[in-house]
Amino acid sequence: MMKWVKRIAVSVLLVALLATSASLALQLWEGRHWDRSAALDAADTYDVEIIRDSFGVPHIYGQRDVDAAFGLAYAHAQDDFKTMQGLIPFYRGQLGRSLGMDGLAIDFLVEWLDARAHVVNHLDKQITPALRAHLQAYADGVNYYAALNPDEMNPAYFPMTVEDLATGFSLQHLLFYGFESHVIELFADSPQRELAHPPAHSPISRKIGANGLPVGSNAFAVNRHKSADGATRIVINSHQPLTGPVAWYEAHVKSQEGWDMHGGLFPGSPFISKGFNPDIGWGVTVNKPDLVDTYKLTRDPQNDDHYMLDGQSLPLDKRTIWLKLKIIGNLFIPIPRTALASQHGPAIETNHGTYALRFAGHKELRQPAQWLAMNKARSLEEFKAAMAMQAIVSFNFVYADASGNVYFLHNGKIPERAAGWDWSQYLPGDRSDLIWQNQIGFEDMPQITNPASGYLLSANQTPFNVTAKADNLRRADYAESLGFQTRMTNRADQGLAMLAAKARMTETDFLAVKWDKTYHPQSRARRYVNQIRSLEFDADSPQGRGQTLLNSWDGTTELDNRAAALAVCLLSAEWKAEQKSKPAPDILPVYDDCLDDLQEHFGRLDPLWSQVNRLRHGTADLALGGGPDVLRAIYGIADPDGRLKAVAGDGLVVYSQWDKNGKQSAAMVHNFGAASTRPQSPHYADQAPLFAAETFRPIALTRDDVLAGPHQIERLPKSR
Repeated sequence: MMKWVKRIAVSVLLVALLATSASLALQLWEGRHWDRSAALDAADTYDVEIIRDSFGVPHIYGQRDVDAAFGLAYAHAQDDFKTMQGLIPFYRGQLGRSLGMDGLAIDFLVEWLDARAHVVNHLDKQITPALRAHLQAYADGVNYYAALNPDEMNPAYFPMTVEDLATGFSLQHLLFYGFESHVIELFADSPQRELAHPPAHSPISRKIGANGLPVGSNAFAVNRHKSADGATRIVINSHQPLTGPVAWYEAHVKSQEGWDMHGGLFPGSPFISKGFNPDIGWGVTVNKPDLVDTYKLTRDPQNDDHYMLDGQSLPLDKRTIWLKLKIIGNLFIPIPRTALASQHGPAIETNHGTYALRFAGHKELRQPAQWLAMNKARSLEEFKAAMAMQAIVSFNFVYADASGNVYFLHNGKIPERAAGWDWSQYLPGDRSDLIWQNQIGFEDMPQITNPASGYLLSANQTPFNVTAKADNLRRADYAESLGFQTRMTNRADQGLAMLAAKARMTETDFLAVKWDKTYHPQSRARRYVNQIRSLEFDADSPQGRGQTLLNSWDGTTELDNRAAALAVCLLSAEWKAEQKSKPAPDILPVYDDCLDDLQEHFGRLDPLWSQVNRLRHGTADLALGGGPDVLRAIYGIADPDGRLKAVAGDGLVVYSQWDKNGKQSAAMVHNFGAASTRPQSPHYADQAPLFAAETFRPIALTRDDVLAGPHQIERLPKSR
């Protein structure tokens, strides 16, 4: 179901989960009571206008924030109710009931972390009544759609609640970060890391580390000093799966209480996650600060239910959790498991010891508050104040505004750790001084405001190389123990080179960065492919003909390139290894496999890249330029016919600019369309041709502008 859910090692965890289940009786899944009339009554408390433009994108207007939140949820449900409904059992740790084996491991994680119970018991201590009302309005919007469309809804899931949404935020940031990888590691047959040794002394250190990044994102901006026409510009291009629960949806929300945002969000989000309002815009890119530490506990030899801490024997917290495994229909098997916890955090027993994990974002419930504050910020000062909350666990942010400011923040909820220890290893669990409590302050995070170069670019690289060399933060100014990532992506190398190439950039120059399809000469990808040049082959053999082809490759993935298919096949192996923090595979077996694959599916080694790289959705089957880790980021998987079907990368691309006088204009394009899960909708794939052609659609910024074009108006609530 969810990409970041299925990354859990189901096969590993289920062996333990199912060991005690055989003797348990089948039970009938009885959902909570669904009161349709209550959902209809709740809708009567809101007043919303939804205007859909010619591409079906909803522009949502309400007097109050809660009206707009209600309308946002309803409009999103109209376009993608299946995905939104499917999130509810995830929020409740009930995926096993709906997905069977595929959902059981994530249910274990939800219960083991005590995520739901913590939300129920502590949410109102961390959020305001106004924010609760905002979340409730969103839940009411989803419930209202369900009430009006009973044929689409599963009554066992409804009603959606505020607690559902808050749990979703709590879990989403944890899984987005990749916390589950630390759990999976512990189930290896033997320890995967060493036990750290104590240093000579232990002052406080501010340590940040990196252990690999997911697919990634781009965001870059230039100010009026860099632009040839004095404009300030930003491109926002976060890379996500093109479908599913973390695929981008576009919407515009406007209330009379200061909420006026246009951009992208995920199903289940009551806020815009990337985009712009009339005064500011921001993009989000993935970073990977070190937010998780693993402790090896010392069990008390006199009492195995205890562990040792500072020479004292303390009981392991134990509670029974019940997992529900779907068998058929509404029948399920309840599976009891014991969840452990120590003062460090949730704990787990393995065949090589007992370990506890501590995650900086665990039980943080203020993320919705920070997203709303960001949505309503109208200046750099207000945006920084929102970021200073540090409730959002990770992510880089690139910002631009109507006043001509540009800003970069390497954001993270970074623990303050004892210095001298190797925190990349397992920590001894018998010392309380290693259980960190505090985090680095906002002012200590890497950030740059208005560099003299006039440009900033974030593409999942080190925070010490995001602008011109003279304007970058100096690594020497940060303690070596901080362990900041040193990774450079091809997108970062190529984008920074393009931004630096011209003293002043026209709008055409600026947008050319977004659509660039080149592997930088110094990139890992180019170096990996270039290995073929040093090998000796018979000139008439497939290997020899492939070598000649690669020798002519210019490093691009343009539609008419005949070497790109072989080159991308090769470099994809290196890229996949790098994503998993593994060494690149030996190139010769990869090379032979690529040659065989191209010959089998295309009858030649040099098909046009346009024949290979495709955007496929419904009846749409369009040629795509770009590839893995280029600025025009396209990540594909092979269909049975050998073509690469784009499944991730560029999705919703957002562009906003303010001219030298502060007047705004904006444009966007979505990979498919506003209703990408509704095949019957005219907006199922109506933007796909624009996306494939790398063409933006202009954005109507005001209600009058929306009404000036083709549109449809809907008022909520509807008369009964």
